[in-house]
Amino acid sequence: MLLASAVVVWEWLNEHGRWRPYSPAVSHHIEAVIRAGGPRAGGGSVVLGQVDSRLSPYIIDLQSMHQFRQDTGTLRPVRRSYYDPASAPGKGVVWEWENDNGSWTPYDMEVGITIQHAYEKQHPWIDLTSIGFCYVIDFGAMSQINRQTQRKRRIRHRLDLIYPVVTGALPKAQSWPVGPAAASSPPGPPCSCPQCLLVMSVKAAAGANGGAGPPGPARKNVAPPGGPKLALPPGAGPKPLDGTGTLRGPGRAATSQGNRRQAAGAPAPAGSASPASPPGAASKSGRVALATLNRTNLQRLAIAQSRVLIASGVPTVPVKNLNGSSPVNPALAGITGILMSAAGLPVCLTRPPKLVLHPPPVSKSEIKSIPGVSNTSRKTTKKQAKKGKTPEEVLKKYLQKVRHPPDEDCTICMERLAAPSGYKGPQPTVKPDLVGKLSKCGHIYHLHCLVAMYNNGNKDGSLQCPTCKTIYGVKTGTQPPGKMEYHLIPHSLPGHPDCKTIRIIYNIPPGIQGPEHPNPGKSFTARGFPRHCYLPDSEKGRKVLKLLLVAWDRRLIFAVGTSSTTGESDTVIWNEVHHKTEFGSNLTGHGYPDANYLDNVLAELAAQGIAEDSAGPEKD
Repeated sequence: MLLASAVVVWEWLNEHGRWRPYSPAVSHHIEAVIRAGGPRAGGGSVVLGQVDSRLSPYIIDLQSMHQFRQDTGTLRPVRRSYYDPASAPGKGVVWEWENDNGSWTPYDMEVGITIQHAYEKQHPWIDLTSIGFCYVIDFGAMSQINRQTQRKRRIRHRLDLIYPVVTGALPKAQSWPVGPAAASSPPGPPCSCPQCLLVMSVKAAAGANGGAGPPGPARKNVAPPGGPKLALPPGAGPKPLDGTGTLRGPGRAATSQGNRRQAAGAPAPAGSASPASPPGAASKSGRVALATLNRTNLQRLAIAQSRVLIASGVPTVPVKNLNGSSPVNPALAGITGILMSAAGLPVCLTRPPKLVLHPPPVSKSEIKSIPGVSNTSRKTTKKQAKKGKTPEEVLKKYLQKVRHPPDEDCTICMERLAAPSGYKGPQPTVKPDLVGKLSKCGHIYHLHCLVAMYNNGNKDGSLQCPTCKTIYGVKTGTQPPGKMEYHLIPHSLPGHPDCKTIRIIYNIPPGIQGPEHPNPGKSFTARGFPRHCYLPDSEKGRKVLKLLLVAWDRRLIFAVGTSSTTGESDTVIWNEVHHKTEFGSNLTGHGYPDANYLDNVLAELAAQGIAEDSAGPEKD
């Protein structure tokens, strides 16, 4: 493992075998979901529509590293790539070309980085042949020129969010190229993932049947008759970039080209078509090549596709042809259907999974109270301040004085315990050189630091060790006032066919932040309420419910803060106790079946100081 700092760019593999970057906002969203999920995020899902409404059909499964399109069933591989923080994605610079519809399409990340590096060096132009594209970028005219057809397209660069930055251990296999000249070195072995094998098999089948012929060095566009030819600058060709200079035009000052790490896979061959190259006659010739395949070859191609992907263990859906049924990977179901329809073969695809957030309608007479649990709802009001005890009096219950401090640091102020506290904020009344040991866990701190930490917290009479998180007293939170309802409904959750379902409904209205919130006196929003959550009506499910009631009474279910999903600040958010909000499916990772969920949520409640013995003294 190597310790390094890098920007993270999430990318998906298109049908041409090239990795296309998600936007910075989407990459930030995926990283936020991973951070919020902790060790369990590796098996979760990311709903892209939560950050970009245009991506509402798409979900990323982090365990299999695939993007799933819900309305078509299409699967595409995704990967997490690392790039130099000094490169374009680390500065928020995006290079785009104008397509035939007049809209702007971003270049592949490696192409954008190469263009940005040349722009920063104040080169008048850059030839992209060295990285497999038959184009010249003219910075003076801000245009892209096809070297073979001379067709020009406008280009532009703009500033966007900086991609997320990570620091720490990165896999050794993800090596950094030495620079732009490295692109001209011989390509590595082709990627062996099922998607790339399939793309190469399609190209081989098309070339073997008199289509467009062997792939050239780049996509080709047909030049208009009599079109002018470009006189390239002297020495145009794939030579290394050099020179010095700063970013020109509207861009920001920058230094060197970003070199990148690949998280998975290998670079596509130079002959691969790419959405970074504008659409032209080459895409038409590719369609012509496939159209020239006869009926038998189309059937063989579909079977070859399915065999490659079945061998890799990817889920399949049935596609019916004249000879019966042949399973085809969902990622290829759409294109297979187009190809087979063009050959006159009837196609029937199964429906993709659907998101089922709520149970079937339930009448009032079918809703029942939960045996062993009093009432069917609870309300919380504003926090009741505990009076009569100073922070020093509270801490005395949990501390033992240490007359001879050990020769180590106080992990709050990072000063030696034998020296006075290094806390520089509002000064507590205790002496800065007093030292105390927490009675349960035995960790030692300056009393001065512990009092300051208590004053900056909820001041509810409890204390949590900053080292091991042991809780002293009863921890409470900052949840705004609201209502929690709970009852039984006569439907079963996936994975729990032998019991009914406990439905919990949380409702918190918007309001004004109190002194315990991030911005006292400022209004807060409450999005998505009422929120419906589900538990199986089993022995363990009822146990979880009783502990959730304790967490609700202690104001620990929700908090006011910044949403990791939308980025909105001053809004009601979940507070580290996960709930299942999806009733009949598990497309988002917040549904059933989930064999470990009840144990996981019990562990999360225990981390908040709520264990089985907490349910007894709580109010009904």
